Amino acid sequence: MNKKTNIFGVLCFGISMIGAAQQQIDSTQVQQLEEVVVTDSRFKLKRENSGKTVIKISKKDIENNQGRTVSELINTKSGIEINGSRSVEGQNLGYFVRGGNNRQVLVLIDGVQVNDPSGVANDFDLRLLDLNTVESIEVIKGAASTLYGNAAATAVINITTKKASAKTISGSFLTAVGTNQTQDDLNYNGSSFTNNVSVNGTSNKLTYLASFGNRFVDGISAAKSNNLEKDAFSRFNTNLKISYEVNDAFQITAFGSYDKFKTDIDGFPAPTYVFADTDDKYISEQTRFGLAPKFEYDNGSFQVNAAFAKINRETISEFGSTNEAESLVLDAFNKYVFNEKLYTIVGLNFADYKSLFTTDESFTNTDPYLNVVYVSDFGLNLNAGARLNNHSEYGSHFVYSLNPSYTIPVKSGYAKFFGSYATSFIAPNLSQLFGFFGANPNLEPEENLTTEGGFEYNTKKGFRVNGVYFNRKEENTIIYTSNYENASADATVQGFEFEAEVGVIKDFSLSANYTFTELKNGIRLRVPKHKANANLGYNLSNKTYISLNYQFVESRTDLDFETFENVELQSFSLVDLYFSQKLINNKVKLFASLTNVFNEDYLEILGYTTKGRNVNLGLNINL
Repeated sequence: MNKKTNIFGVLCFGISMIGAAQQQIDSTQVQQLEEVVVTDSRFKLKRENSGKTVIKISKKDIENNQGRTVSELINTKSGIEINGSRSVEGQNLGYFVRGGNNRQVLVLIDGVQVNDPSGVANDFDLRLLDLNTVESIEVIKGAASTLYGNAAATAVINITTKKASAKTISGSFLTAVGTNQTQDDLNYNGSSFTNNVSVNGTSNKLTYLASFGNRFVDGISAAKSNNLEKDAFSRFNTNLKISYEVNDAFQITAFGSYDKFKTDIDGFPAPTYVFADTDDKYISEQTRFGLAPKFEYDNGSFQVNAAFAKINRETISEFGSTNEAESLVLDAFNKYVFNEKLYTIVGLNFADYKSLFTTDESFTNTDPYLNVVYVSDFGLNLNAGARLNNHSEYGSHFVYSLNPSYTIPVKSGYAKFFGSYATSFIAPNLSQLFGFFGANPNLEPEENLTTEGGFEYNTKKGFRVNGVYFNRKEENTIIYTSNYENASADATVQGFEFEAEVGVIKDFSLSANYTFTELKNGIRLRVPKHKANANLGYNLSNKTYISLNYQFVESRTDLDFETFENVELQSFSLVDLYFSQKLINNKVKLFASLTNVFNEDYLEILGYTTKGRNVNLGLNINL
């Protein structure tokens, strides 16, 4: 079968199923709760009043994907390609959102910015996270620098950790074992082990949550040329979160976490410098502490999110390095609701980043910002904001956003048209300025201008379809040749996203998305021009759930580091199955997954091994 035809088959199937399901709306009447989004404005707004493209991964979605990683789950959404998530465990991850890169994606954990000042992209490494500690995920696609600052140019990934139970004491235990094998070595040996335990509860005005998790994966070599050697990955996570309600108006939350992973990697040994099996290793650990006091008053609230993080990374290889970094982030903001139509937020974001290279290097950001949301009673909605980036090395840069939308009531649902015009500022990070490899202290900041326009139709009864066109112009794009430098020519990335969800038939759900991404100038490595995902879920009963997932990725361009010539990677299609069964008053759940069902042989990154057909079995107990 021609792999390129698979995308059209899935889309035709999805459209036909959508049509069939739509015909049953009147007879089925499956009422859905109105979806609420938060990250695009920091207020709880109905989806119909939001003019941004927001992906919501709910608690239920996560429960129906147990056994996956955070990056694997996010990678099923439109406009997003998490490169490396299908390769050997521990592979570096590329966050290619709408044709962008890691430097243009900002990650939040419980509303607090997280990143690595010593990293090449100043990003946060999703490999550090355990999906079993996550309550929900929201992803804003497009520019969001006015609310979230430096780096929020293509996406903001807001990860909310699990909440404490209302019981005095509650517990959760999860364990999973699976295979980790390549397409040509289907031995079905147990090589993947995941465990997580959590104790949490509420006692009077105090809530608490403590969890520990570990993951070990073995069985695959990173270098595709040698599948006899095994590159192991191990990680453990510890988390503690305590919240105390002083009175009806004031509460304070404190949190701490320690996350560490170690992975074997392969490299380019002398004298040939050809990618091959080596005994290299990579170790990354992060310690975070934070406080989040919140004071509520009539029509508003004042909140501070403050966190300190210390990161240590070490690469053990012929070209090894040791990195030490610290970050202090403080975001203080006041939210005020004038009435049901007008919402405002005024804040000050301060960040101090430090990293040790040959000498200690640092910079600070001090950014005041303002955002206003207007929700009319005649369909017009407006989300507008401004921010003054004050960078200790690059001075002041003004960024702004204008995001109107118009909603038309349609029977029990709505049709919505929306647009966005926003700028972003991305300062060079410490590694690019002063790091060990290719540093250039003369780099200029990158500036982006993003334009969007789209529509959404939502019946509020389980049927939703939306599409959006995006266009991003990049000035001073930072690239790597023999060192880091600003590109001489501006770059333009444009594309289109389409999403559809059908849940109008009881116990049945269907979702599909398609993304087209085009770079007008230059080349972006490993970014597919066409990508599609589809998910079919069915509740056989209130205790039994099954799902089928499909993903198509078009051919991509990669760089051969031996010849330094571009190579075309072939397109591929993946099919996954998932099954879960609840027992004993829904307190015990058994789950199983079969990934890459047809054992597709493909390359995600040139020269690196990808996963073949794999089986995962798990047990989750909630008390």
